[in-house]
Amino acid sequence: MTTVLLMGPPGAGKGTHAGHLAGHLGVPVVSTGDLFRRNIADGTELGRTARRYLDAGEYVPDEVTNAMVRDRLDQDDAWSGFVLDGYPRTLAQAEVLDHVLGAQGRSLDAVLVLQVQPDALVNRLLRRAEIEHRTDDNEEVIRRRFEVYHEQTAPLLELYARRGIHYEVDASSDIDTVRARVWQVAVELKSAA
Repeated sequence: MTTVLLMGPPGAGKGTHAGHLAGHLGVPVVSTGDLFRRNIADGTELGRTARRYLDAGEYVPDEVTNAMVRDRLDQDDAWSGFVLDGYPRTLAQAEVLDHVLGAQGRSLDAVLVLQVQPDALVNRLLRRAEIEHRTDDNEEVIRRRFEVYHEQTAPLLELYARRGIHYEVDASSDIDTVRARVWQVAVELKSAA
């Protein structure tokens, strides 16, 4: 198993666990947030386009995000595999990912879904907002982000479950416990491959 998608609602710990899992697997993390920041910092055409949307407080259109992911998955270090974080978020993006990977002669090996009860996530995100002095993260905004996640992501969970590559991981414990659970699933999948 070398091509993994890490999914979960906001605050589930995708970013925290993606890097650790990628390090164990010896593959890069492909994060849309990182791609946006890198393209903006490098002044690429895609970065300039993304910046216009981000500066206006809008979502970056799929065609821009898809192009960034396509470029990143075509780089040498991603040919041995990757851990995706934050992409795909919609069925339309999943179709593009299938096309990109199919053109490269590969597909996703596993989709690890970090599961945490909504109330626990709200508390976790409110604590993070307080620590990081994020005034934009209040309970109403956080709960709306969960609604958007479930609206856009539920169909993806069903898609990957039908493909037999969907694995749920209880992410409600401390970081070390969740990290061990993620790694255990990865080890089981790798040995079954």
